[in-house]
Amino acid sequence: MLLLADPLATEAAGAALAAVLQPGDAVALHGDLGAGKTTFARGLLAALGLPGEAPSPSFAIVQAYAPPEVRIPIWHVDLYRIENPEDALEFGLDDARLDTALLIEWPERLGPPLWPDTLHLRFEPGPDDVRRLTWQAPASWEARWPPR
Repeated sequence: MLLLADPLATEAAGAALAAVLQPGDAVALHGDLGAGKTTFARGLLAALGLPGEAPSPSFAIVQAYAPPEVRIPIWHVDLYRIENPEDALEFGLDDARLDTALLIEWPERLGPPLWPDTLHLRFEPGPDDVRRLTWQAPASWEARWPPR
């Protein structure tokens, strides 16, 4: 567990993940509205080299980034507006994973199961902007997460 004292600490945790993120990785961001998922994603994208603040993909659903804009290809996906898991099939997430990292907010909207090698991060808000970050890391992530 990590305690993230404020939004800057949440962005820094995202930057720590960016340092070890690779094409083909899938990262699921779990948590209620306002829990810190997008702040974490913005920190990660900034650390990958994205200039300026990353827009929330809430309305676009998928925001794709590629070099030279960022260090590796990455899709920032927000499934909040998806009501039926079959609707997500048209996004081509399975194909994208071949050469792109996936950062998925509201992954539960895909229905079970996600890929078995997905890193699951859960954000829970606490008092005074503190966030509690917990995770479920499969074997492929053991040497990379949590940050050391």
